[in-house]
Amino acid sequence: MRTMATGGKDVGDCNCLERTEKCFVTIENMNPCLKRMEYAVRGPLVIRASEIEKELQEGVKKPFSEVIKANIGDCHAMGQKPLTFIRQVLALVSYPALLDDPRFPTDAKARAKDILAGCRGGSVGSYTDSPGIEIIRRHVAQYIERRDGIGSNWENIILSAGASDAIKSVMKLLVNEVDGKKSGVMVPIPQYPLYSATLAEFNMHQIGYYLDESRAWGMDIAELQRSLDEAKKHCIPRAIVVINPGNPTGQVLSRENIEEIIKFAYKEELFIFADEVYQDNVYDPKSKFHSFKRVLIEMGEPYHKMELASFMSCSKGYMGECGLRGGYSEVINLEPDVRTMLFKSISAMLCPTVLGQSVMDVVVNPPVPGEPSYEEFTKEKKAVLNSLAERAKMVAETFNSIEGVSCNEVQGAMYAFPKLDLPKKAIEKAESLGQCADVFYAFQLLENTGICIVPGSGFGQKAGTFHFRTTILPQPDKLKIMLNKFKEFHLKFLTQYK
Repeated sequence: MRTMATGGKDVGDCNCLERTEKCFVTIENMNPCLKRMEYAVRGPLVIRASEIEKELQEGVKKPFSEVIKANIGDCHAMGQKPLTFIRQVLALVSYPALLDDPRFPTDAKARAKDILAGCRGGSVGSYTDSPGIEIIRRHVAQYIERRDGIGSNWENIILSAGASDAIKSVMKLLVNEVDGKKSGVMVPIPQYPLYSATLAEFNMHQIGYYLDESRAWGMDIAELQRSLDEAKKHCIPRAIVVINPGNPTGQVLSRENIEEIIKFAYKEELFIFADEVYQDNVYDPKSKFHSFKRVLIEMGEPYHKMELASFMSCSKGYMGECGLRGGYSEVINLEPDVRTMLFKSISAMLCPTVLGQSVMDVVVNPPVPGEPSYEEFTKEKKAVLNSLAERAKMVAETFNSIEGVSCNEVQGAMYAFPKLDLPKKAIEKAESLGQCADVFYAFQLLENTGICIVPGSGFGQKAGTFHFRTTILPQPDKLKIMLNKFKEFHLKFLTQYK
């Protein structure tokens, strides 16, 4: 029976935004860490973009007919088609009666049967072990062995609801105050806002180290040392985050650079977080993905015994299955008692989504030569990656052809991070509105073209510089339209504020 408020209003239908009674949780007494959290990828610009979409649906006249959300790496939302084999396996594990359907290939059925055999009651609707289904964890370890040529222990594999959950699970291990100083984590600037948001949520200290835009967003050891030495005044440095290939900057680290980072981390006693979710997204023929684990192990003593957590996701790569939330971490060289605590912490979350685990299984255990789905799977995978490579080139070349815009080559990942040379009057206008100049620019772009990007200030940037991040994910025809709209807007913007 529902409770009725005074005047007959159903309390269950109360609008909390209109509530005037005293609340026990207020903005003053709530968790201050959550108030400090920011996540630019889904910030005010995205909220406004969604409002504009509703306005368009209601018939409000705009100088454009649609919103192009280039703010987030959501592949399928931007028109990428799901891979047939992945969806066949998902269909089979979700509705096992289809295992008798002759329209489904035998290799898809075999994988579905393996997954279902690992599920209690033979159903993906049941809880799994907290680190994930054993057979999938074994397949992940085998995938890593094939990739690196180095052994992998399946018991070090933790399946997760996307890489984000895995990163936060491992980051929790480092939350601690020593002599009144917080734990600090080194993150690249520009950085993916997951890290700044997580550090704020966990009340940890962010140690930003700048990537070198003049060297294709390369990493400089002297800059690492500068930022670490400065941070030691305020915190206890515990870890370093490296995103390779880079988000939002699209660079791919050389093996030599990775070796330098590992030596630095060893010298400074830092836990390494290797965010490698874009490992399939390398477009520059001169670049190659090197996993931190492989380099660390091949470096031998004393580096091969360092603590390392590496992360992978089914949201990126050629799969783009963002909404299904599948990922994994491989965590090596932990002290046994710490490893026990990590697994205890994960158990409190019960288990990651089983459909996400199933997608991850297909990614690490794809069709092989001789299986009926091999040719179609390979063709679809190559088509996605080849198209992304073409779009990466198109984006960088277009931006570099526009006055007041410069962009490094998109060597990998799914984003470009162009630099804007904004007129002084535009900067002054932004300041008068209490906005950063790149935020002002991004709002003007959205209101005039329907293109939603993320201002560089949401990722961090050197003082006095202005950038933005855009995905390369819109399909080629739409991407051309988007870039043409951007160019037209930008030139008008320069004229208006020159």
